[in-house]
Amino acid sequence: MDYTEVLGIKKGAAVCYSGYRNGQRPGHIYPSYDEVKEDLRIIEKQWQYIRLYSCDTHSRTVLEVIKNENLGLGVMLGAYIEAEENNPNCPWGGGVYTPSQLAENKKSNQQKMDVLIGLANQYPEIIFTLSVGNESCVDWTDHLVPVDAVISYVKYVKTHTHQPVTFCENYVPWLDKLEPLVAEVDFISIHTYPVWEYKTIHEGMEFTKQNYDAIAKKYPNKLIVITEAGWATQSNGYGIPVAHVNDEVQKIYYKALTHWSTTETILTFVFEAFDEPWKGSADPNEPEKHWGLFTVDRTPKLAMQPITYK
Repeated sequence: MDYTEVLGIKKGAAVCYSGYRNGQRPGHIYPSYDEVKEDLRIIEKQWQYIRLYSCDTHSRTVLEVIKNENLGLGVMLGAYIEAEENNPNCPWGGGVYTPSQLAENKKSNQQKMDVLIGLANQYPEIIFTLSVGNESCVDWTDHLVPVDAVISYVKYVKTHTHQPVTFCENYVPWLDKLEPLVAEVDFISIHTYPVWEYKTIHEGMEFTKQNYDAIAKKYPNKLIVITEAGWATQSNGYGIPVAHVNDEVQKIYYKALTHWSTTETILTFVFEAFDEPWKGSADPNEPEKHWGLFTVDRTPKLAMQPITYK
């Protein structure tokens, strides 16, 4: 199924964008207007579409920059929903909350839907699609939300906006748990991370194809977009073997992913544009910090460097 028809956009390359630099983090210090402008000037040379994860100050700045600077970037805008039920199976122990906190989260999540709707209607020429959440149903999440609640958010947002609406999630729940959601979303959004599942670079691209094909086979009449796929460049050994990541293998995966998705006309948001030091543990080698195709100081990694001929 052609994504250009369902989403009403031209064919193009896409990337996940979060612009937090050293000393910045969500909810505390946000990237400035000029910093975002610098980032988007870098991004627009390589990609036509970006994915934003929440409706916070950072995303508002991004939308303002695109509009004010007349940049040719389309936006997939998401609302980041918090836990509405406990998940004691969260491997890092962050999935258990008090009843009052869960109740507050549910109230806040509904408010986030209203903000998402407001921004979608304020920037209809920039925002081409919407997501009501991110990785909130997979069994390892620390912000677990019941499928029924996600369905209600999808229905609510669709009632008040004109853009196609989806929910972004790891490929596994789409195979079973999220079946009731499929009929409600305008398209399916999947995440695939071979290196998190202990695949080497020699296995990575084939594994990504298998993940995509499994969902496509189960839902042949539904558009599938890959909203996250990437390869880290550094690891401390926890979750990702050190030997499986470096700049060279990221380049190999990125080039293969880009070639395949372009050839097969699959809209794929590469994860991600820039490294984010605030993520994960205090360990500087924490893999969560090192998925960028550019470093935190905006230096291009190997995958983004031009080919040189001797």
